[in-house]
Amino acid sequence: MTYKQKIDDIRDELRSLYKAAPEQTKGFGALSKAVKETGVLSHKEKEFVALGMALVQRCEPCIVLHIEALMKTGASRDELCDVLAMAIQMSGGPGMMYAAKALACWDELAALPG
Repeated sequence: MTYKQKIDDIRDELRSLYKAAPEQTKGFGALSKAVKETGVLSHKEKEFVALGMALVQRCEPCIVLHIEALMKTGASRDELCDVLAMAIQMSGGPGMMYAAKALACWDELAALPG
């Protein structure tokens, strides 16, 4: 399965969850929007923090969604690799395994047209 397919599957699963628990997921969505739109850090910086936390927590669905979001913010592969190195330093071998997944996701999405 490609990372693009994983992202599509995650979104489908989330849509089902939104329908099953609309009020609760709406609240989480409002929190996410408020966090991204306020404060002194840029959206890109906040996405890098979220990616680092997803790597350390070993949440592959979170990793691929934050990779996609980072690409939309104009983040570079070099910036990504710097954050991946920090996540590896903070989480050791398991972090290295998930950092490799994050980089593979980036490279796959970067190669897609348009």
